[in-house]
Amino acid sequence: QVQLVESGGGLVQPGGSLRLSCAASGSLLFSISSVGWYRQSVGKQRELVADITSGGITNYADSGKGRFTISRDNAKNTAYLQMNSLKPEDTAVYYCNLQGRIVSKNYNYWGQGTQVTVSS
Repeated sequence: QVQLVESGGGLVQPGGSLRLSCAASGSLLFSISSVGWYRQSVGKQRELVADITSGGITNYADSGKGRFTISRDNAKNTAYLQMNSLKPEDTAVYYCNLQGRIVSKNYNYWGQGTQVTVSS
């Protein structure tokens, strides 16, 4: 079974930067899966921040476009989210998601999340 562990969150001032990491078990499954970063603020629905396919194609929500960068290192079974020029509205719990299909069956794994707080 795949286990995902997020790290790198914390308290940062507006305009600052953070790099989130998502470490996954199971190298084969990781390398053939898409990875997504989502976030959820208290009382709000979870929303997509960015995702990256197994082939390295990236997609960004408008909220982070131009400020955030998603990447992956299959040799380390790890995905990253570099966040620059952070704003107070970026405050949320950030979750890593791993999804794909194997043997004609869909799978979808989530980490426990890491808190990001942007405040002066």
